[in-house]
Amino acid sequence: MGYHNLQECVSDLERRGMLRRIDLPLDPRLEIGAVQRRVYQAGGPALLFTKPVNCNFPLLGNLFGSLERTRFIFRDTLDDIHRLVDLKVNPFSALKHPLNTLKTPFAAWNLLPKTVTAAAVLESRTMLSQLPQVVSWPMDGGAFVTLPQVYSESPEKPGFASSNLGMYRVQISGNSFDQDRHAGLHYQIHRGLGAHHAEAIARGDLLRVNVFIGGAPAMTVAAVMPLPEGMPEISFAGLLAGHRIPMVRMPGHLPVSAEADFCISGVVDPKQTLPEGPFGDHLGYYSLAHQFPYIQVEAVYHRRDAIFPFTTVGRPPQEDTSFGAFIHELTGPLIPTVVAGVKEIHAVDAAGVHPLLLAVASERYVPYAAQRQPQELLTVANAILGQGQLSLAKYLLIAAQEDAPALHTHDIAAFLGHILERADWRRDLHFQTATTIDTLDYSGSGLNEGSKLVIAAAGPVRTTRSTKIPAGLEFPAGFGGANICLPGILAIQGPKSGQDRGECDDRIEEFCRFYGERDCFQGFPLIVICDDSHFAAATLNNFLWITFTRSNPASDIYGINAVTRGRHWGCIGPLVIDARVKPFHAPPLENDPIVERKVDELAAKGGPLAGIF
Repeated sequence: MGYHNLQECVSDLERRGMLRRIDLPLDPRLEIGAVQRRVYQAGGPALLFTKPVNCNFPLLGNLFGSLERTRFIFRDTLDDIHRLVDLKVNPFSALKHPLNTLKTPFAAWNLLPKTVTAAAVLESRTMLSQLPQVVSWPMDGGAFVTLPQVYSESPEKPGFASSNLGMYRVQISGNSFDQDRHAGLHYQIHRGLGAHHAEAIARGDLLRVNVFIGGAPAMTVAAVMPLPEGMPEISFAGLLAGHRIPMVRMPGHLPVSAEADFCISGVVDPKQTLPEGPFGDHLGYYSLAHQFPYIQVEAVYHRRDAIFPFTTVGRPPQEDTSFGAFIHELTGPLIPTVVAGVKEIHAVDAAGVHPLLLAVASERYVPYAAQRQPQELLTVANAILGQGQLSLAKYLLIAAQEDAPALHTHDIAAFLGHILERADWRRDLHFQTATTIDTLDYSGSGLNEGSKLVIAAAGPVRTTRSTKIPAGLEFPAGFGGANICLPGILAIQGPKSGQDRGECDDRIEEFCRFYGERDCFQGFPLIVICDDSHFAAATLNNFLWITFTRSNPASDIYGINAVTRGRHWGCIGPLVIDARVKPFHAPPLENDPIVERKVDELAAKGGPLAGIF
């Protein structure tokens, strides 16, 4: 069945030509990450860096760098998972395909971890400072474990059944950490570790954690799975691996993943924090330094043949894009069973995942009405925003399946066009003005604080989208340079922003007033104000990234000819989104030019990396 450890996986991929060894002495600080990003962008192989500078362990990068390779790694178990998912979605499938169903109990047996008495990971010990000090971006605050599996158990109900295995950022050097004794533990809101942390605080106990690195590839994927609360990730890892996950119990300590390559073991004092970060994140910016819990490290174990897996987190697409696509394949069919009325959901990777969520749902509340309008869609939208990590969505755009049965959320351009053609800005904008957003999103009113906007569109086409910039278009002072991002969406360059957190900008209000009596934007229901309209309109990904990572709905949404009825805000003219960089935003990620030149030379014709990217 599936791979039991990373060594099996690496050997198999290398034998099949899906992995390349890099025997050059490259530095884990910036250089190795730069190479991995280039190879990922080129659709290249997994990479084993055998001679990292000042490091005793080989580094493995780009393991999940393509959806095809990820499927291959789990080829032995995907059918089992699909069978189990199908039974959840459609129990009658067991009657249609009884022979397939007979295999399901054997797969389910792998949900139970297996207790063993010996573990390869406990063969050797080292210190945090001897682990690979991987630094991906120039302004990172130190070295981080980028693919950790942080294991904890409920202090109230210890045991596998109440365990959590999550991928939370683990800083192992830098800032004010005591070298070899402290490891930062950055977890975002609405994560399973947070519930265990809250229990430990309530009990006045230390929270014991183990950080596994490597091991069976299924453990890494399980750590990022958005599973329902109460379903242990380690059980899903067994299902995905095709075998029960072996765990070693240590008296007075948490169980250890026997086949892991490394294990950092220690305790968290729930009431103590230290500055953690900054660190390049999946929104394409630096998440800045903030107070977070940290692990008081008691021991660092490793296999004798340990391999250190890593990835680079940055502006999408990156390797975690393949994670997301693979997870969607596994869990997408379950969405309608969790939220009634939902047909499909897409967390848009190019927009940083949480900032933009697209959904198709049913609109059946008044099927006899002469004209469809959003009703059931609003119920479904509220249900979506109450589900786990989906609750972190900042913009939720939801369409009625009945209006276009062939509409799919993964055709982003078509989906946005569908919404813009049907939305009535006087009716279809629904705000939550003071709520929680993604920890990594700095567009809001504070850390974890911001707003949400639901745009629900249903009914006939109301607007014909234009593909031509209006002739003779004039601009108020400080604005100009209009470019078309998509039919119906216009990017206009604005003056540099100087506004404070949570505040609107008078210059954008003036922009809207300037056009109040002019009908200048026929066919453009959406206008995006940005710092560089050429860049915003150059690609769909640029438009998505700029628009949805740089705006906070409650303070950055405006409208031409705005109207308020009761407490409901809308506009008669185009909707205007201020997507300029604000003074309080985190800086975007930029490559180190010296490192990039070196990588260019290595990849040039005749160079040691020629032909890989």
